[in-house]
Amino acid sequence: MALTQRLDIRLSQQLVMTPQLQQAIKLLQMSNIDLQAYVDAELERNPLLERDDRSEDLPQPARDDEGGPEIDSEALTQMDTVSNLTSPLPQEDQLRTLDTDLDNVFTHEARADADQRQAHGQSDSSWASLKPASSLSLDSDDLDFGANLTRAETLTEHLTDQLHMETMSEADRLIGQHLIGMVNEAGYLTADSATIAEQLGTDVAHVEQVLGVLRGFDPAGVFAADLADCLALQLQERDRLDPCMKSLLEHLPLVAKRDFAALKTLCRVDMDDIRDMVAELKRLNPKPGHAFGSEPVVPVVPDVFVRAAPDGSWQVELNNDTLPRLLINTQYMARVSRDTQTPAGKTFLSEAHANATWLVKSLDQRARTILKVAQEIVRQQDAFLVLGVQHLRPLNLRTVADAIGMHESTVSRVTSNKYMATPRGTFELKYFFTTALAATNGEGADHSAEAVRHRIKEMVAKEELQAILSDDTIVERLRAQGVDIARRTVAKYRESLGIPSSVQRRRDARV
Repeated sequence: MALTQRLDIRLSQQLVMTPQLQQAIKLLQMSNIDLQAYVDAELERNPLLERDDRSEDLPQPARDDEGGPEIDSEALTQMDTVSNLTSPLPQEDQLRTLDTDLDNVFTHEARADADQRQAHGQSDSSWASLKPASSLSLDSDDLDFGANLTRAETLTEHLTDQLHMETMSEADRLIGQHLIGMVNEAGYLTADSATIAEQLGTDVAHVEQVLGVLRGFDPAGVFAADLADCLALQLQERDRLDPCMKSLLEHLPLVAKRDFAALKTLCRVDMDDIRDMVAELKRLNPKPGHAFGSEPVVPVVPDVFVRAAPDGSWQVELNNDTLPRLLINTQYMARVSRDTQTPAGKTFLSEAHANATWLVKSLDQRARTILKVAQEIVRQQDAFLVLGVQHLRPLNLRTVADAIGMHESTVSRVTSNKYMATPRGTFELKYFFTTALAATNGEGADHSAEAVRHRIKEMVAKEELQAILSDDTIVERLRAQGVDIARRTVAKYRESLGIPSSVQRRRDARV
């Protein structure tokens, strides 16, 4: 073969990740909270977008019953094509045109709609129709009553109020305020005195002096270094920190193991005293800071509702409250386009319209894709909805993807941070995807790992105090029920459920 240079022409296909496609992928895997924040940012950035605040409910993109409209297969195919960018594609899928100019898709319809409204004397949704601030009334929804609600006092505020009531120098007060800032929500000090002294440019003895004052603040146990120190501060306030209790606090791991025989020898007391001392420890608060207010917990808002139909089937509906409603202000665009003469202004307006159009269509495709995946999950897990978690079927992403004609990556993104409200509770969509455990001797259907965990939990809950089940015994019972499982798998499932070992449960039973 000759080693010479030559010029060849080749024709090849490649995928281009455009900003619009990146946006579509990002929207697909966003939770409803992240999606609301993203839409709010786009509303501030794009002058052609505005929120649709109409009170009437928007029609569902699709329903599981027979009377609803069907899903647009073309839109789903396009969204599936978007999600396939991160995985290998068949050659026929690579022939699809991905970088579509959506700027011309809605232009004709939008202008025709604007002309029709003007012909009938109707006003479009324009920013000029917004109410001025002076028109607020008690009947208006513009009042932010949530901003006037009271909240619980935080631990930092509670400790700061006590610090201001102490008589100390300004230097001591500065050190005390810094120490308060180093306390976490549970009430523990997250830094040692040496580190704090180095940060503030003072000696350790000065920091320890101020810390000794703060350790007497309410609630008892704050500014502790660890659990034993926290319990010691609370016992000291009750005047119960005797030498026997100090020895007990030095061996808290033995208390957790219920090894009362060893504690009896170490503390030099009888068994009744050990039981009384442990009972007193249980009455203490290991996290005193949690009694005060903190950041509010954001509740889980389901993206999909599943309801039982009269004919025995299941109705799957999207939660409209989590779907942003956006409109493209065509009237405002027409007015601004007539007044815009500079090339830069026209370019900005064109890009804003293209981005707004793509965002509206991407949100619609996202809703349709979530609904289609949820419908297939409900179809696959019908036994779980009817009979309970013991009948949860093994399910993977490929099974759902093949059933709905999408790629696994699309299903994976849809099931991330999405929740489904069912008659049996609210679950994340990923909850329904569990690994399969083979049946014994290859006979019968496979068993879901989540269902097996539930069986283990029920076995332990029903065990008698005189007959604690070991992992080997649980394996034998599961195999008798047709589940082929190893002992190490039972131990792993038991630990994931927070169930102690059989040795620990025997000790608890004796106590």
